[in-house]
Amino acid sequence: MADHSRLGRGLASLMGEVAEESPAADVARKPRKAPIENLSPNPRNPRRAFTETELAELTASIKERGIIQPIVVRALKGSDDKFEIIAGERRWRSAQRAGLHDVPIAVVEATDAQALEFAIIENVQRADLNPIEEAAGYLALMQDFQHSQDDVAQIVGKSRSHVANLLRLLKLSDPVKALVQSGELSAGHARQLIGQPNALEIAHDIIKRGLSVRQIEQEMRKDGATQVRDVRNEAKGYTSGAKDADTRALEKRLSDALGLEVTVDHRGGSGTLMIKYKDLDQLDEVIRKLGR
Repeated sequence: MADHSRLGRGLASLMGEVAEESPAADVARKPRKAPIENLSPNPRNPRRAFTETELAELTASIKERGIIQPIVVRALKGSDDKFEIIAGERRWRSAQRAGLHDVPIAVVEATDAQALEFAIIENVQRADLNPIEEAAGYLALMQDFQHSQDDVAQIVGKSRSHVANLLRLLKLSDPVKALVQSGELSAGHARQLIGQPNALEIAHDIIKRGLSVRQIEQEMRKDGATQVRDVRNEAKGYTSGAKDADTRALEKRLSDALGLEVTVDHRGGSGTLMIKYKDLDQLDEVIRKLGR
């Protein structure tokens, strides 16, 4: 198992290092041909979306020039000629469309954990994963292979805050996550919606109005809650109005207790309590206090 300090350097480096640890190092380094039907996708591959456009473009390129970069695979247990794809599933799919019978492969020895790590690293470095797929891959590393957030950050060469912020996106509802996966909503936009009531309506409003993340943040600061939500409520006949003395006193009491800015947006019999934090350490402290 390559240590984490080496894992962030890319798949090319990883292939060489894993191959050197293999008894069949010379064989593993040499790309060779394999029947296309002998390859199968890795069920743990975090990448799920392959657009028709990119597949069509790659198919046309393969028909003209063939496959230049080998598909990285590992041998399936109990078989010498069946392989599971670690990196290059898009090339494999496009090669099938192009009518190829054989494809170049580079065989490496990899555990289940390494195979997932390699797939995530390759896709992240190529920017092939959408934020939800990337987050799902990180979560799989944590849940299936007992990695911490710090471990995952080191493996993929990202900051811990990057990993933590992406994992938070998985708290969104499936319809909102679908907007992120399609590219209609960025990860930055989506983070503003975590924990918001009617997040899907807010998301559609953001898309319709073409708001930037900075604009959303500015509107949130105006009233201590999302202005996007205020716009929607005003259309329904609600008005935010000035906060009464009791609400302001409650906000101050909570702010003093937590040491962070707290806002209460109360309408009728329901409302929203918002706690603002600047970094993950402040968030951890809030969670600790609330749990206590």
